[in-house]
Amino acid sequence: MVYQLLFSPTGGTAAAADALLAGTVLDLTDQDRDFSAVTLTADDVAVIAVPSYGGRVPAVAARRLAQVQGGGARAVLLCVYGNRAYEDTLVELADLAEAAGFRVVAAVAALAEHSIARKFAAGRPDDADKAVLAEFGARIRAKLDAGDTAVPALPGHRPYKPLGVRSMVPRTAKRCIECGRCAAACPVGAIDAADPRRTDADLCIGCMRCVKLCPVEARTIDPDALAGLEARLAPLCTGRKENELFL
Repeated sequence: MVYQLLFSPTGGTAAAADALLAGTVLDLTDQDRDFSAVTLTADDVAVIAVPSYGGRVPAVAARRLAQVQGGGARAVLLCVYGNRAYEDTLVELADLAEAAGFRVVAAVAALAEHSIARKFAAGRPDDADKAVLAEFGARIRAKLDAGDTAVPALPGHRPYKPLGVRSMVPRTAKRCIECGRCAAACPVGAIDAADPRRTDADLCIGCMRCVKLCPVEARTIDPDALAGLEARLAPLCTGRKENELFL
């Protein structure tokens, strides 16, 4: 059985995972799920897919993955980034997977539209990306079918780079219709279900799911803060970076 353990607040990571290896989704953004009850076996394959947040695994995804019982399942790691860099994300994800009882057999770094500064890697994964990821998936399946469980060498460093502070907390405009979709979908419960205009800045991880889901575009980022981020990222996000496979 193939499972996708996904942390994909805005859909880019899920799109890359689907192009790589489709499977039954176990949603790591679900704040109400008891992940300690998720148990895999040595016959299973798990695509463990996360976005890179400042070159690291999102802390909430790391905590939830640590609760899963890997049971010796073979793991294909996938980190997705917005054309800057993924730095220590893959080595950290490998350490988390192994600690949870998975056997890492392959890893992929893939591109998706930046969740905040969407001008970077806009529209990715595009058709060309999906074709490359499908080819990666075929090579991974061939390794699995051959019974090859060699652990791939991964880029990154230990100790990992320090966690940065994601301070881009979305604001709520007056046009909010209080439908509650943002509160229901927030991976960390940062939006008040009784008053979805209110966001707990201390809980918010800046994942932008609420911005993506809002039907009236009432959830927004401060334009000056966004412009500042884009200016900082511009020299780091030039050119088209490509997907990478580690077997």
